[in-house]
Amino acid sequence: MKITNTLLLSAFLGTLALSAQAGEKWTVLFDGKKVSGLRGYGQKTMTESWAVKDGTLKTVPGAKNKRDLITTASFTDFEFECEWKVSPGGNSGIMYRVKETNRPAYFTGPEMQVLDDEKHPDGHRNFPKRTAGSLYDMYGKGMKNKEYNKAGQWNKARIVIKDNVVQHYLNGTKIIEYKWGSDEVKAMIANSKFKTWQDFMGEPKGHIVLQHHGEEVWYRNIRVRGK
Repeated sequence: MKITNTLLLSAFLGTLALSAQAGEKWTVLFDGKKVSGLRGYGQKTMTESWAVKDGTLKTVPGAKNKRDLITTASFTDFEFECEWKVSPGGNSGIMYRVKETNRPAYFTGPEMQVLDDEKHPDGHRNFPKRTAGSLYDMYGKGMKNKEYNKAGQWNKARIVIKDNVVQHYLNGTKIIEYKWGSDEVKAMIANSKFKTWQDFMGEPKGHIVLQHHGEEVWYRNIRVRGK
């Protein structure tokens, strides 16, 4: 019994350590009205392919100059939170440790998938590695029993990185954990679409990106803390 309690306490303290970013204050990137600390990928200012509407930050489908949104700051260890919902068949993603180049963000940063699991082809043809919450095209264990709200309903995402331990949370439940740069990750990359991309997951520090995939998607309560 004493050993069990010790193990439980150790697990609790480990979770607490990952959730706490050394006393850092939250930076609100979108509060329902104002966008702050975000801009268009490859641009110096906010992009017109996203719009503030009814307290949300949403994509503009059919925009002539479609752009992802990127944080102005870069992060090594961080905690990121937001809420998202997608249209039927919708697709987006939250990428992290992204290096801004003349190529799309997904060439350098891995992605927490944002998806309509029911109507988007990736939700069933590529189950579970491309479903909502997964480490896109790489890791999707535990997706079958996740707490997930369907298209048109809000989901809460949380991503934590501390000392290269990465965690994905969906609606309050941790669904993925892995170690950045580990042999496990290298094997996952080798078995994914990213296997020939030399710069993929090569940055120890980078930006957080919200993807504009073309479909209609909404975000709100977007905030980050870290360094």
